[in-house]
Amino acid sequence: MKVLITGVAGFIGYHLAQRFLKEGFSVIGLDNLNDYYSVQLKKDRLAQIKSDNFKFYQVDLADDQALTELFKAEKPDYVINMAAQAGVRYSLINPKAYVDSNIVGFVNLLECCRHFQVKHLIFASSSSVYGLNTKMPFSIHHNVDHPISLYAASKKANELMAHTYAYLYNLPCTGLRFFTVYGPWGRPDMALFLFTEAILKDEPIKVFNHGQMERDFTYIDDIVEGVFRLTNHLPKPNPHWNGDNPDPGTSPAPYKVYNIGNNNPVKLLDFIKAIEKALGKEAKKEFLPLQPGDVPKTYADIDDLVQDVGFSPSTPIETGITHFIDWYKKYYKLN
Repeated sequence: MKVLITGVAGFIGYHLAQRFLKEGFSVIGLDNLNDYYSVQLKKDRLAQIKSDNFKFYQVDLADDQALTELFKAEKPDYVINMAAQAGVRYSLINPKAYVDSNIVGFVNLLECCRHFQVKHLIFASSSSVYGLNTKMPFSIHHNVDHPISLYAASKKANELMAHTYAYLYNLPCTGLRFFTVYGPWGRPDMALFLFTEAILKDEPIKVFNHGQMERDFTYIDDIVEGVFRLTNHLPKPNPHWNGDNPDPGTSPAPYKVYNIGNNNPVKLLDFIKAIEKALGKEAKKEFLPLQPGDVPKTYADIDDLVQDVGFSPSTPIETGITHFIDWYKKYYKLN
């Protein structure tokens, strides 16, 4: 079977490619290698993928013609969309990047999936879609109509667009709301990377909301396991769906969303303590207010994921952070 992974040079896309190749799939990788963060890191991830069953295309999802040509040539069975302009705070600085990648690019991808009879489209959404929601844990059956960043709004838009294609064209679509993913080969704009770098350089770390943040940190291997199990688990229409009392998490179409999170929120200061312990070095902390677009707490309800594919993420942060720091020191050749 052939799987197309978009954003394959990204953090999650790279790990997914390795897993699918290991499981015997042919993997088509797509990435535009943009410079939102280190292009070298992206190239170094790609260099780790050593397989005759892997083919890479440097294509931008916003390039409709190039994307169509790729689908025509490769005819993937499954599509896993991890390509997106990421980052909550950057969406306040450069909103147009999110429209080009997350809206225009996603429509192009939906059109290709529709016209080339893709069996299943799995796409990355985000826990940020929960926005101003405060009822915990966040459930896929809760309404998510109050995002507080353009990044979150673009991910909510992806869910709505995918639902439309599932309904109109019977295209099976599964959206995955990831909760603060971390681990080896991670993104340099994420807290774990930034904190590790600053502590090792004796620079202060920025602790937002005066440390009163909680995150459902989810280790990369748990994310990959969840995605892999869902690939062959095609969403089915919910026969009990009722327009008088619509369930946001299911549909009369072949469409479903899932949370993939650790189901165990961790206080930011405890997260920092775990990094300090793994590094054997204390952080200098600069306490700052909550940043625009950030939510104070995330907490995933994963009941549907457990029920449908029998999996729940479980890697403790101490284990995951240690794996990340081991990788970081090796990658940057630190003693």
